[in-house]
Order: sequence, then C-alpha cells, then structure tokens
Amino acid sequence: MTSLRRPREAVDFDVLEQRYPPAPDYFETAWLDDPATIEAKQLERLQQRAVAAHDVPFFAKRWADAGFDPETIRSLDDLPRAPLYTVDDIRESIEANPPFGDYQGVMPGDALREPMRLFTSGGTTGRSRPTLYTAWDREVGALLTARALYLQGIRPGDVVLNAWSYSTHNGAHIMDEALYKWLNCIVISTSTGTVTPSRKQVELAIEYGATAILTTGDYLLHLAETAVEMGLDPIADLALKALPNIGDVEQLEATFGVPVLDSYGFHEVQWVAVECPAKSGLHVFEDAYIVEIVDVETGELLPDGEQGAICITELYKTGSPQFRYNIMDLSTRYPREQCECGSWLRKIAPFAGRGDNMVKLRGVNVWPEALGAIVGDVPGATNDYFVRAIREGNRDEVVVSVVGDVADDALPGRIEAALKHAVGVRISATVCTAGALDRDTGFGSAAKLVRFRDER
Repeated sequence: MTSLRRPREAVDFDVLEQRYPPAPDYFETAWLDDPATIEAKQLERLQQRAVAAHDVPFFAKRWADAGFDPETIRSLDDLPRAPLYTVDDIRESIEANPPFGDYQGVMPGDALREPMRLFTSGGTTGRSRPTLYTAWDREVGALLTARALYLQGIRPGDVVLNAWSYSTHNGAHIMDEALYKWLNCIVISTSTGTVTPSRKQVELAIEYGATAILTTGDYLLHLAETAVEMGLDPIADLALKALPNIGDVEQLEATFGVPVLDSYGFHEVQWVAVECPAKSGLHVFEDAYIVEIVDVETGELLPDGEQGAICITELYKTGSPQFRYNIMDLSTRYPREQCECGSWLRKIAPFAGRGDNMVKLRGVNVWPEALGAIVGDVPGATNDYFVRAIREGNRDEVVVSVVGDVADDALPGRIEAALKHAVGVRISATVCTAGALDRDTGFGSAAKLVRFRDER
C-alpha cells in the first residue's frame, strides 16, 4: 500500500469552501460581512498563522531578535509589533541557505505527504524568489483569483484565452487553475505572442467565442491592432465581455467597449484585492489577508490615507508564510467604510509603482511609474515608456524614453516641460518608434513588463 497522500487527500474541499466561499456565493456572503465579523475572523486566523509561522527558521530568528512572541497577539493592533521584512531579506536567506532559503514552510522532502508546486518570481527587480505552494495553498489561491475574475466580468462556462506567459512564474498557472477549477470555464492556453502568433490568437478568440483574453493591457491592445489589420472591429468582432487586464484603463475601455475593474496580487500570496463597479478602490479579501501601509524608507506604519509600501500578512496558507512582508509596491489604504456595493471590506488604492525603484534626484523622490503616467498624458506620446537612472558627470540623472510621434520635433521638449512641472526637477526625454522599447520592457515575452533600469 502506497504512503503517498494525493492532492485530493491533502485538501478537504468542504472545509476550504466553508472558510473561503467561492464565487458567486462569496458575493452574497462574506463579501457583505459587517466590520466586527471581518475583524473577528482576521484575528482568529492571524493568531493561528503566527503560531505556525514561528516554526519556520526565518521567522523564528527574526522574531526572537525583535523580542516578538506570537503567543502574545491579542488584537489586530498587535500585528505591527512583529518585524517586517523585504525581498532583500529573502535574497539574503537564499544566499545563506541555497536554493530555497530558510523562509519556506515546507521543503521538497515533504512532497510525499504534502503535494506541492514550485514557482518563482519573475525576477524583474533582482534575483528570482522561489516559493513552495502546498496543494491547499494552490486551491485557495485559485479560489481567490476566481473571485477577482468573476467580479471583473468572467462567468462560469465562459471561453477564455489565457495569453499570459507560462513560465516559472505562477501568474498564468493560477489563472488557468482559477478558470478551470472554480469557474468551470473553458480555457484556451495560448501563452504569449512568441508561443501563439497574434493573428492566431485573434482567430482563436473569434472562432471559439472567447469572452476574455487574459494578458497584459499592452498586449491586448496589440491584439486589437492586429484585429484591425485583419479587417476586423475589436468591439464587434472580438466581442469581449470582460477586461481583467492591467494597463491603460481609458484606452482599454475605449478600444473594447467594456469597463476595466482593477485588481492586485503578487507572486508569494497570489490574488489580494479587486475593484468593484463603484470604482472607489480595491476591496481586500480580508478573510485571507491583512494589508498595512508602511513608510518606504523607515518601515513605520502609516495612517489611513497616506501613500506608502504595501505590507502583507496572509491568513490562509499551510506552506511558506508571508507575515508582514513589505513587498514595496506603492498604494494607500482607505478608512473602513461601507461601499456603494454594500461591502465593508477594507479598500486600497490601485498600484502606484515600486518603492524600491525610487530614485533620489536632487532631493526629490522620483518613481518611474509616476513618470510614465505623466508622459502618457502629453499629446503625441503613448503609454509605452522606459526609464533609466544614469550617472552623468558627478550627479544622478533620469532619462525617460517614450514611444510617440518621432516626426514632431517639439515633442521631447513638451514631455520634459510636463515632467519638470509635475516633479520639480529636470528630467531628459527621448522619443522613439513603436517596438523600439520592446527589448527593454520585455513586451511579448515577459509576464510583467519592466519599466525601469538603474545603470548607475
């Protein structure tokens, strides 16, 4: 008799669905919980997660050094007493304990009793970070992703093209699992344009009546251009019903005639928050996460309404914990109040850039993503940009390259003027033709576009 515990034996689906209701039931139940119920559930799960995380060497050492005892958590206000950590701490852990680090809650040797998968971060801001996901972690992560996709307009039984890059990153895979396992969708796994040519992607979407194409907003707009080149109308012929895509909201909505509802998630914790039709912030799935906002430079907790770095504590995993993980993505947490949709869930602002991409330019904090938003509003320029930090002479400089009208000799000057007006310091600008930045940004091949490189 084999001693293997199969994935179906490692996950009690009745318990899973009771703790984390799937869509569409979720939006008639836990989505509408009152604040007291939300916070009582969070506290109970936080206490359990802290005790489990303490068994992991990475957390045990850091907490001992900080004098933090997980058994002393009595309220949600006790959470900030635990020390936070960043990707730099993870990288140090990997260097000291290759190749997995000492922050994993399970290891490959546990696979016989704890079926698991290994995925890594995309490595856009440094060395890739491995994470081992148990069968439970994958199922809950897929369920949370399905919640977001449902609210964004995908419905059970839909045909969906998954054009995200299938790689060592978990993004494409978790969306595939969410669609297939939790929404009963028919998934066509096309991957990127380097795997399935863009014309073929358009043909597949039309032939099989796809209601959504999961990919970056930039690539989806490229598919719209491809459709036009094929003599098709993106609105009438593609007839998409949902846009769960990250990118230029106004351009996506105008191109496809469908509203874009934003969402947020990342490698280690999967899907965290999603925007509702009220478009007044992204609702956090608080039965699975606690989101704090901290100062980018000091790590100190910031009050509601101030922009800082997202610090995540997940409440659902059985494998590798994330307990006060400062991911350095910029956002703002809003005060708890009831939304027009009826939900009391905490909301955060849309992703506003990377805190660790910040460049200190003559005393001013400059974020590349903020520069991209500025140049995209200049007539003649597009939203396809790339930012470089360079050392020129004896001081730092920033150069923004943007795809735009190269025949307009005055365009670089207008972009530089807009940047100077918004930021307060001079930033150089260059204009280039479509496709010129693809090698830098990774367009067509990367799971997440790169917009910044530090060359100093």
